[in-house]
Amino acid sequence: MAGIYNENTAPLDAAAAAKAAFAAVEGKPFPQDIFTAPELNWAVIGCGVIANQMAQSLALAGRKVYGIANRTRDKAEAFAREYGVEHVYDTFEDLYADPAVDAIYITTPHNTHIDFLRDALAAGKHVLCEKAITLNSAELEEARAIADEHGVVLMDATTVLHMPLYTELRRRASSGEFGRLRLAQINFGSWHSYEDTGNRFWNRNLAGGAMLDIGVYALSAARLFMESQPTEVVSLANCFETGVDEESGFVTRNAQGQLGVFSLTMHAKQPKRADLCFDDCYIEIMSYPRADRAVITWTEDGHREEVEAGVEAYALCYEIADLEKAVAGDESKRELIKYAADVMETMTQLRRDWGVVYPEEE
Repeated sequence: MAGIYNENTAPLDAAAAAKAAFAAVEGKPFPQDIFTAPELNWAVIGCGVIANQMAQSLALAGRKVYGIANRTRDKAEAFAREYGVEHVYDTFEDLYADPAVDAIYITTPHNTHIDFLRDALAAGKHVLCEKAITLNSAELEEARAIADEHGVVLMDATTVLHMPLYTELRRRASSGEFGRLRLAQINFGSWHSYEDTGNRFWNRNLAGGAMLDIGVYALSAARLFMESQPTEVVSLANCFETGVDEESGFVTRNAQGQLGVFSLTMHAKQPKRADLCFDDCYIEIMSYPRADRAVITWTEDGHREEVEAGVEAYALCYEIADLEKAVAGDESKRELIKYAADVMETMTQLRRDWGVVYPEEE
């Protein structure tokens, strides 16, 4: 399905694509190979769109969210009624103090993440945090240090890090099957109206802008296949009147000479497309944030190979499963935070170059 995209239709927006993906698996048996580690009790902070998708994803597997906390209790109670959540907490502190909670999923706006991370990790809870995991590298370094101090797992919920398609492609790339990566060219274009400049996409006080909202997907998709993080970045960006980045083009290069070429926009649709160019082939991934399909074109004879792995509808299940695997000791899942840290460092540098600074950073 790969993002509900084909050559004859335009890609759907994120909410519509998720709805279509859930509809595509309705009534089908849930795969038995996703949740393989011991099950954890999950609580959610926030009741927005992604929190609802997480609850719906767990329901596909016959699981429920254990607890919910939100700034507005009425919304938390409505969420609990809809998804059969057992515990609604009066305060976030009550959630942290509940010994039955093993892991917390943070779904609030970017600029609030570090405060929740500090408290949740210090309380000894494992944390899966929505993208962008923090505002900047300094915040992420702090959160990682707290996680290490308390012996808990911190994981970035950027879907690219968890989709089985990328696990399979990286396995083949690591084996040398594709040759050496030379270039990653990655686009992401969204369209958001100018009519409501107070919404999170344009609002500087909510850490708006393209980089933290969609750039994290593009940079993550490239970083997974690079030998190391970028050491050089050149860029141009246009900023919106609110002071956030609206569109940008940038090129990265690492110590091995591997290039990344990126274009982002928040006010013009373009295909969510990733092209990974190796010595022996190139790989096309459409609607790449939650992709379950890729096409490999081989250099020698031009033949095309389809690769399918995972199912788009289970994107958030893969995230939850990866944290549970990491808690159970899977080092490959524990190391995903290192890729997230590399991406955050690049995003922080780019915003610094553009003069995009949030109130919390002043």
